[in-house]
Amino acid sequence: MMKEEWERSIRNALDPLSDLFGKTETDDIVLLTETRIYIGLNDATTKEQLFETEKYMDILKKVCQSYKVPFSVNTEEGGYYHEDGTYTEEKSFVLLLIGAERETVKDIARDLCTLFNQESVLVTENQIGGYFISRETKE
Repeated sequence: MMKEEWERSIRNALDPLSDLFGKTETDDIVLLTETRIYIGLNDATTKEQLFETEKYMDILKKVCQSYKVPFSVNTEEGGYYHEDGTYTEEKSFVLLLIGAERETVKDIARDLCTLFNQESVLVTENQIGGYFISRETKE
């Protein structure tokens, strides 16, 4: 789907909401790439978390700052099957990047995979429509 068609479909989907919430600000909608990187905190060798979660968070923040990308991060808990078939439960970070270049995302993912000693990290990518609202935004 072409960018213009996609943006038009988003506007059409949001139009009914204007009846409920008033005027929507979709004239300034832009196409953005939303990327999530899922990074487990258990070490690939020991299959256990070696450090406090805060230490991993500090590392993640420094990596993102070094690439000069805006980010959000959430801590989640879940389960995972290792390449050898063993199951483990672990804490994971879900790093959200919006608008980052694909090569930058790959570099960040590789760095975090290495620094956190992971077998791999999962990267997902979606196209989203977005716009900014500021205090000065007029209706």
